[in-house]
Amino acid sequence: MPLEPSSVKMYSCGPTVYNFFHIGNARPFIVFDVLRRYLEYTGLGVTFVQNFTDIDDKVINRANEEGMDFSALADQYIAEYFKDAEGLGIKAATVHPSATDNIPEIIEFIKSLIDKGYAYPVDGDVYFRTLKFKDYGKLSKQPLEDLEAGARISVDERKEHAMDFALWKKAKENEPSWPSPWGEGRPGWHIECSVMANRYLGETIDIHSGGVDLTFPHHENEIAQSEAKNGCEFARFWLHNAFLNVDNQKMSKSLNNFFTVRDIAEAYGYPPIRFFMLSAHYRNPLNYSINSIEQAKASLLRLTTARDNLLYLIKGAGAENLTAIEAEILESLSNYRLKFKDAMEDDLNTADAISVIFELIRDINSNVNHESSKEFLNKALELIYELDGVLGIIPAATNESLDDEIEELIKKRDEARRSKDFKTADQIRGILTEKGVILEDTPSGVKWRRA
Repeated sequence: MPLEPSSVKMYSCGPTVYNFFHIGNARPFIVFDVLRRYLEYTGLGVTFVQNFTDIDDKVINRANEEGMDFSALADQYIAEYFKDAEGLGIKAATVHPSATDNIPEIIEFIKSLIDKGYAYPVDGDVYFRTLKFKDYGKLSKQPLEDLEAGARISVDERKEHAMDFALWKKAKENEPSWPSPWGEGRPGWHIECSVMANRYLGETIDIHSGGVDLTFPHHENEIAQSEAKNGCEFARFWLHNAFLNVDNQKMSKSLNNFFTVRDIAEAYGYPPIRFFMLSAHYRNPLNYSINSIEQAKASLLRLTTARDNLLYLIKGAGAENLTAIEAEILESLSNYRLKFKDAMEDDLNTADAISVIFELIRDINSNVNHESSKEFLNKALELIYELDGVLGIIPAATNESLDDEIEELIKKRDEARRSKDFKTADQIRGILTEKGVILEDTPSGVKWRRA
């Protein structure tokens, strides 16, 4: 009997829900969605947790500006997250926990750290003792004194050490709060991810991912909290995507180059955003510009045109079964599956994986025509769908068959060309163009796409 697929425990930092998420956020959401898809493609089960930070200074401030309850604001933008995530082809996590749904667990976690001497309360706040955790800085690969020199530290004389960080924050006036052994307050930012990873995935997880900006202090603090409490390794592998710039500058509202995913999707649609994010290796910086998103859109058009051409040929295929030559071609095409896996196994090299799909499509295009069997065409299309099931870059076919009237026009034009009645063929092409159908005559037959 084969072994049951093992389950990979994966945690990825989610958004702070006070606004639509921006394109910088979109990169880790998309990249690590692909990682999850690929692990599942290889036969592994994945338990994937992505949190929502629904209590935070940004959430509170925005709620006050809008005159809303903070939880209503958070719920609103959680719903908006799912709209954008669906548009980007991001699969829902196994669990999407939020900080406020885990307050009792957060309090118990902090109590355990206090009992072990890794945390201390002071005037309603609770801080983590960084000096007591000897491995602090191991993810950043820097000693505590170097991290301290480069960090923005809020001055607080009540802390034992400048780098000690808040686990629990004393309630301020007109701020949401929860009762705790240390008084009314709310959790600090770093503690929520440690608690949710521990609750839903256990003491040691396999993969923890997020943007490179989270390496320090957020992920460093997660390690300290989790390993201090549990006495074992927190995460076996850490993956961090590089920054995304806009027109070669850091994205910033002050520079007027801050874009949400919703902004870009309204202008270009969601699929080009996903394609763009996967067009470079996740560890390399990526630069967004109008030109880059236009290039992504043009590249996607090549993919969807090839897909739609196969669907068109399948519908009109006469022969059902594979020929011997087609079987040989399919055997050759299967090598692209191996090339795709090699790219993905090379530290999730999505850029090379995309190139493999384009190579596959070029090979398919050169081997299909109106004489191809339905079985051959279907198997070629299935291979494209199989590999794209990992990347998720080809948009779903919105209309897999042309209207009867358009199909009849294409057929009549083809007949006119065969009988060398080029005037009629050109007239029909003009009619189809007016209907938003663009034709391309190739040696393997007519190809079409919607304008």
